[in-house]
Amino acid sequence: MRILVTNDDGVYSPGIAALAQVASRFGEVRIVAPDVEMSSASQSITASRPVNWKRTALPGLDAYRVNGTPGDCVMLGTTLWEKVDVVLSGINLGTNLGNAVWHSGTLAGAKQAALLGRRGIALSAPATDKGQPDFDALKPWVASVLELLLGIPELCLVNVNFPAKAPRGTLWTRQSLRHYDGRVVPAKDPMGRTHYWFTVVPVEATEEGTDRWAIEQGYVSMMPLALDLTDHAQLANMQKMEAWRKLKFA
Repeated sequence: MRILVTNDDGVYSPGIAALAQVASRFGEVRIVAPDVEMSSASQSITASRPVNWKRTALPGLDAYRVNGTPGDCVMLGTTLWEKVDVVLSGINLGTNLGNAVWHSGTLAGAKQAALLGRRGIALSAPATDKGQPDFDALKPWVASVLELLLGIPELCLVNVNFPAKAPRGTLWTRQSLRHYDGRVVPAKDPMGRTHYWFTVVPVEATEEGTDRWAIEQGYVSMMPLALDLTDHAQLANMQKMEAWRKLKFA
């Protein structure tokens, strides 16, 4: 099995090294990741300039850095390294839950794989009191999750989040869809120039069975995703209304 590993924290993130080390138990691994942090880059692809990749020295790992987005990395990695079976994205330095699924650069790497007809798995973990996640403690759980997910070929896209402390187990979840109170907060930089902070505060409680709820309860959240964004219930309603309108005015 050929496993491409990417992220949005950059090629030198300790999270991507930890993921690649665990993934090497399951197949041949290559890292292709951004040369700088690309958090919240979402599904963007660089189209206004050329991109390049360079061999990067990471101890014991086959790694390349790209001057582009996670999506660029997957496009380049799957083109220049043929017959990639699965793309793993992460381990992100911070969770990707609820609405973050829309703008996460980590998840974008996995989604780009799915768009190319390959399997994609995104993995994220929250910071701890020491700062970054304890990747050594996470590795057995990462291995367990990968063993499970790689054994289910029907799962083409999965978003995995680990809790801050030792997990109680794993749960299959759905996306938390809480609403947020978004604000733009102005401030001044040391030169007196105005800049802005974007802030969000959830305004609703976490729903049981969602990804955020699972993390709050101490479980690993595994959320299957689909590329189809169609609201099928509303589509059916609109088609019924249109059929009724045509019948009424026929």
